[in-house]
Amino acid sequence: MRHMTAAVLCIGTELTRGEIVNTNATWLSGSLTGLGFEVTEVECVDDDRARIQSTLARMRSNHEVIVATGGLGPTTDDITSECAAAVLDVPLERHAESLAAIRKRMERFGRTMATSNEKQADFPKGATVLPNRKGTAPGFAIQLPRARAFFLPGVPREMKTMFGELVAPEIEPLVEERLVQVRLKTFGMTESGVNDRLAGMEDEHNVVIGYRAHFPEIEVKLVARSASHEEAERRARGAANEVRERLGPDTVYGEGDVTFSEALGALLEERGWRLGLGESCTGGQVAALLTERSGASAYFAGGVVSYANTIKQEVLGVPPALIESKGAVSSEVARAMAEGARRLLGVDITLALTGIAGPTGGTPEKPVGLVHYAVATADGTSDRQMVWPGSRAQVQRISAFAGLALIRSVLLHGHQK
Repeated sequence: MRHMTAAVLCIGTELTRGEIVNTNATWLSGSLTGLGFEVTEVECVDDDRARIQSTLARMRSNHEVIVATGGLGPTTDDITSECAAAVLDVPLERHAESLAAIRKRMERFGRTMATSNEKQADFPKGATVLPNRKGTAPGFAIQLPRARAFFLPGVPREMKTMFGELVAPEIEPLVEERLVQVRLKTFGMTESGVNDRLAGMEDEHNVVIGYRAHFPEIEVKLVARSASHEEAERRARGAANEVRERLGPDTVYGEGDVTFSEALGALLEERGWRLGLGESCTGGQVAALLTERSGASAYFAGGVVSYANTIKQEVLGVPPALIESKGAVSSEVARAMAEGARRLLGVDITLALTGIAGPTGGTPEKPVGLVHYAVATADGTSDRQMVWPGSRAQVQRISAFAGLALIRSVLLHGHQK
């Protein structure tokens, strides 16, 4: 059975110069894959007529669907409609309904329509106009020799709405095969280690396994195709279950878009526990991870960034003699920080971290990258230590994740020696 291929084309000099991040390409590729298309090309070109036209001319022969974004605005560098018309070898025509809608939208916001906005209602002759209820720039669709091509605004909020409401319903019936993808989120193993642990699974379950490294996590993607959605779902789920078994619950922490902190939060909520922090070398990054999405107030109380030893002593209650004898970067101080934070914050469980993020401050006995962790509960305190390679930012980020992993381990297994 032949796979239906799709291409994504993002137009704009601000993209090719790196002035803005091209999130549209990532979102569209994922959405098209989710519909069952094989996305085989993602291209980004500047606002140049020759390059836009040559890219469209090439894509039209290789794909069933093209989704393009950008270049539909009112300024002189917005030339997408003109380029599409040139590829079709047809003139532009003004669409009266779109012009009226643009004028009405601007009047609703107390603005007067400028002459330059009129060009946003010009489309290649014979194009299907795609209304934009989130902005002023309509999109359009045209039929090329092989491909159905859709042109959407570059503003992500507008583009996503139009794709979901107008594009996806039209192109989904083109897909003969159903595609099901399961994405498992992991932390604690290298990409090569995960790959080796899953050897032989693709043939066993008739799936394709892909990996995405997003430091310090690894995402495992299991893709199954079948004429039946149910069969594709069965194979993908069967493979996902075996991945969980092979890697174990300490490595696989969630599925889909869930973050590590959200998965940990769900465990805390199940117990009705509140979490507190005593951070040092991470400088508040654990708190930032826990609060990056709404809902953290259900399980996260707060924390102390005890960067200076005086704060460790005066706020968290770490004995000065302990710091003097063992050093601020030690398992003993990490444990005292965690226990002090638990008393101070009145929570059920606390995490403390102290280390040397670098690039300076290391010694032969305590090198750059050394981090001590401790988690305290009413039942006791667990501690770990690691020496992490990498830059200061990398050491801080992986330390924050490793701290969350220790909390998760204590929740799942209790305190381990």
